[in-house]
Parts: sequence; C-alpha cells; structure tokens
Amino acid sequence: MSSTVFFAVIAAAVLHATWNALVKSGSDKTLGMSAVIIGHLPFALVCIPFVPFPSSESYPFMLGSVVLHAGYQYFLLQSYKVGDLTQVYPIARGTAPLLVAFFSVFVLSVELSSMELIAIVVIGVGILSLTLVKRGDGQRNPQAVVFALVTSCFIASYSMVDGLGARAAGTALGFYSWLSMANAFIMITYVLVVQPKVLRQLATSHRQIFFIAGGASFVAYAIVTWAFTQAPIALVTALRETSIVFALLIGVFFLKERVDLVKVFSTMTTLLGAILLRFAK
Repeated sequence: MSSTVFFAVIAAAVLHATWNALVKSGSDKTLGMSAVIIGHLPFALVCIPFVPFPSSESYPFMLGSVVLHAGYQYFLLQSYKVGDLTQVYPIARGTAPLLVAFFSVFVLSVELSSMELIAIVVIGVGILSLTLVKRGDGQRNPQAVVFALVTSCFIASYSMVDGLGARAAGTALGFYSWLSMANAFIMITYVLVVQPKVLRQLATSHRQIFFIAGGASFVAYAIVTWAFTQAPIALVTALRETSIVFALLIGVFFLKERVDLVKVFSTMTTLLGAILLRFAK
C-alpha cells in the first residue's frame, strides 16, 4: 500500500468517526442517521456531472450494495439506541476486516503477505477486545453487542461488493456517487413512512448536521471506494477500522463516556496493527 493511499484512508477514518459521533450524540438517532444518508445527496449531485458514468458491469454490484448499505444503516441505528459509541462503534467495525480478509484469501485468491495478515488480525483483535467493555452504568450490554456484530457482517459484505463494483465500474467516484443517490432516496422513502417529520427537521433545525455529517460521510467513503481500486480490499478495510481510535477519543473527551483499561488496550493494539500494515511488504 502506497503512502498516498495509507494517509488518505487514515483521513477517511477520522471523518467516519466524526459522523458516527454526531449521530450518537443526538437525541433522535433516526433523525441523525437520516441526516447523514440524505446529506450525501447534494454532494453526489455535484460530483456526477464531472465523473464518468459507471460501466454496465458494475450494475449488479451497485444493486447489491444498496441492499447491504440499507441493512448496515438499520442495524447501526438500532445499536446506537442501546449502546455507547465507545462500545458499539468498535465492535461494529471489528469483525469486518477479519471477514473481508478471509473472503479475499480463500474465495478471491488474493495474495497477502504474512505481515499484512498479521496486521489485519492485530487490528481485529484490538477492536474486538471492546466486547468486554461495560456500558456507562457499569453493566454488561449484550443486546448492543449482538446488534453491533450483525452490523459488522453488513460492513464486511458491502466492503467487498463496493470494492469489486468500483473496479468493474471504471470510476470509483462515479460508482459511489450513483450509489449514494440510491441510498439517499431509499432513506427518504423510509422516513416518509416511519417518521415523516424528519424531512421537515432536516430542512429547518438540523441543516448543520445534514451538511456537516452528510459531507463527512460522503467524503470518507468516497476516499475508501477509491482506495479499493488502488490496494487490496482487505488492507483498505482493515486500515479504515483504525477509526476506532478517533471514535474512542471523541466518545471520551466530547461525549463524556467512561474510559477504562480495556479501551486503552484496544486503542494501543489497533494502532500497532496500523503501524504493521503501513510497513508490511
């Protein structure tokens, strides 16, 4: 992985942790998630006239990705309703690199070096150690863990599909822009049925979240989608999950969530994995 791709994905990780924190910190999680997903729309509309149209070979991947992203968004939302950011976010992201690496090596026959595989496992172990974290009141929270692990399965699935789709499309940004539009329209339909007042709130009191969180999310995954075309999907997925470090810092210092030795261990282990991945050959 080149230095350009490495640092671009790190920047995407910061942005990803930021929009997750904005969703978690809001009192209405459906409103927050809707602001992020529908907030992709203006950015996608700006990009589309300036990028090539995706090739037809990518259409099946795009359709599959729309379904997988919808499942991811639903279960992430349920996770945030019952768990802390510093518990839910890392668990939701932790299993994904391991699943993607397994699929890449044993199904797609992607060749990864021993050091790259070790780095992926170290990152996964570091993040998954947070399954031991207790919630804010000091109690275990198995419901949040279950929702977060299901979310992780969707993350692994859409990562593989998006990576393969972006490569087939011949344009990473074109593929993601059209995908973002489809996801936004699905979210609009969902909130119209479930919580119609959300759209009015997005246009009035929550315009900042709409643009800031939506913009951060769009740029973050646009970078990741591009990175999928520049490096092995398993490596990009693993590196992206270092966003756990930034999510933990935001959760502790801004959301006032509790910190303990498990979270510190997880952070240090994840950083070690990122360092190993950076220098792996």
